Amino acid sequence: MSKPYREHLIHVPDLRVKVGEMNRLRVVMKVDFGVYLDGKSYGDILMPRKFVPEGCEVDDKVDVFVYLDSEDRLVATTETPYAMVGELACLKVVSTTPVGAFLDWGLPKDLLVPFREQKETLVEGRYYIVHVYFDTRSDRLVATTKVSKFLGAEGHPLREGDAVDLIIGNRFKLGYNVIIDKKVLGVIYLTEIFQPLEEGQSIKGYIKLIRPDGKIDVQLQKPGDGDRKDLSERILERLKSEGGFLSVTDKSPPETIQDLFQCSKKAYKRAVGNLYKQRLLTIGEDGIRLN
Repeated sequence: MSKPYREHLIHVPDLRVKVGEMNRLRVVMKVDFGVYLDGKSYGDILMPRKFVPEGCEVDDKVDVFVYLDSEDRLVATTETPYAMVGELACLKVVSTTPVGAFLDWGLPKDLLVPFREQKETLVEGRYYIVHVYFDTRSDRLVATTKVSKFLGAEGHPLREGDAVDLIIGNRFKLGYNVIIDKKVLGVIYLTEIFQPLEEGQSIKGYIKLIRPDGKIDVQLQKPGDGDRKDLSERILERLKSEGGFLSVTDKSPPETIQDLFQCSKKAYKRAVGNLYKQRLLTIGEDGIRLN
């Protein structure tokens, strides 16, 4: 029924199934332990029963992720990993072995980072930014921490001010490395961070600056007028909830302002000035009052 995997993995002229990616495949047979899907050149591919959608019948088409199980056999799942082939992710090392380190990527079988693909020796329990790819030498899905070629916006249609999806990477002295839209690497500096962040966290952000060398700076707040507007709204809402008065002045510590509004003191003063010009509040020596 199923064709041997390794005989059909390489040198097939028209591969309809993409290993390590999402595919829409047709159900060709139901069995007690799952269903078999039409894998075209790869032969039939098993989707275990626990992943089969309710009411799934022969000839139905289902969206599945195709990868290799612990015995290097193709298998399908309706679960989605944290990253697919061609994508970047920040993943946690769950174990280290003589063949390399294994990462939790959201599937039953962990993802291997071979020793040759480790820029530095990976440590169990730590997070690393990796790129997922299909290794034709070993016929396996693997990851690499050698991701320097993904630094910069070259080849990607990114512009300053664009809203993007970010994944927080490892922290360094000046800030955090981040993954932009799962494709490109950037940096967010500590001076631009006004909220707690964790490695592996998904969050919205904005392209702040694309440098001449293509390297990218990002920020979590909307740039320019959009940022002032959002912060101004937060200040007004906080004033209303506090009965129209806040004891925050030019002399208040930056930490106080950061705790209240998750912004820098400079951004706060700019927003308050904007509200004052609109005559929405007054500024006193003891704080600000809602008009």
